[in-house]
Amino acid sequence: MNRKDFHARRGTPSDLEKLVSFAIAEAEEAEKTARPQELIREGVRVGLTDDSVALYWVLEKEDSEIIGNLSVVKEWSNWNAGYYWWIQSMFLLPGYRGKGLMGKLLEAVKEVARQEGAVDLRLYVHIGNERAIKAYRKSGFSDLDYRIMTMPI
Repeated sequence: MNRKDFHARRGTPSDLEKLVSFAIAEAEEAEKTARPQELIREGVRVGLTDDSVALYWVLEKEDSEIIGNLSVVKEWSNWNAGYYWWIQSMFLLPGYRGKGLMGKLLEAVKEVARQEGAVDLRLYVHIGNERAIKAYRKSGFSDLDYRIMTMPI
């Protein structure tokens, strides 16, 4: 398997069903949770059709089979007068993991982020997901001195 046999591109509405299946698998793997498929489908559909909600990229093999995806949401930073690009979801089919392929998606996203003047790429990861944490660190991510908190509404 050669990294040159894969390419990243922006996601399109025609990728909807594949990205829904990835989101379902990601929720199960990362947080051992299941969400209604129709809710996930609507969330991905909106993100694919409205860049102000999310930006999607997919990773394809030469035969156009999609094997992974990444989505980004933007958060304005008044301290930096720019956007943090938060990786909202990142998924790679299990048989393709550990081969440096996620780097292809990250390279594509970083290039667009640079062009648009983003402050940096950020992500959150479940504290028990050691495999993902190791992969993210290997890709160049580092820990920040923040804790994510939530308030139900």
